[in-house]
Amino acid sequence: MHGELATLGIKVAPSTVWEILKQEGLDPAPQRASTTWADFLRSQADALLACDFIETVTLNGQRQYIPAVIEHAGRRIRVLGTTAHPTAGWVIQAIRNLVMDLEDANCRARLLIRDRDGKFPARMDGILADAGIQTVLTGIRMPRMNSMQSCRHELLDRCLLWNERHLRHALREYELFYNRHRAHQSLAQAAPLRTVSDPITDPERIADLNIRRRDRLGGVLHEYSHAA
Repeated sequence: MHGELATLGIKVAPSTVWEILKQEGLDPAPQRASTTWADFLRSQADALLACDFIETVTLNGQRQYIPAVIEHAGRRIRVLGTTAHPTAGWVIQAIRNLVMDLEDANCRARLLIRDRDGKFPARMDGILADAGIQTVLTGIRMPRMNSMQSCRHELLDRCLLWNERHLRHALREYELFYNRHRAHQSLAQAAPLRTVSDPITDPERIADLNIRRRDRLGGVLHEYSHAA
């Protein structure tokens, strides 16, 4: 809630939001109360990428594999595609596309963290090394060492996805929402591709706010903005 208010340019202390929620009997989300591996990585994030496969099953019974990458410093995510058949050739092409995208964005990451999933071909590490990115493997049977959980919790666990085409559409919408609108505490309530709005200092504007909500994916995702 504090992040959405900051996005709208409404300056209010986090403690004020907490007090209001407390008065209404609303407790903080429990998963935000503990220190995670992601918190540790964030403190050393400038040179880090993390890559992981996310799995989901569409309503037509097809299992889909979604490789995604997150920049630990800027929190930007890149969904590399989705497929029912993650062959070595398909994954390698996705990694080549990633390398070109990173170069175009002038991303200076030098380390990519991934697990030991057999869907990652050995040749992938060589392609990354040629681009100056060293691969670092996470520990065995330690999935929480990676940080690609937001897409599952905020999208896949909340959607009924009919088929691969519908999944691709949902992933595009989520990537746009996550990178351009969703507020991040680690970025002082900015988004990876959006700065924090200037605070509204005019009392008349505060007293006469006209906020509009835009729903994405039938209301799974919400964006708030000032009416034109």
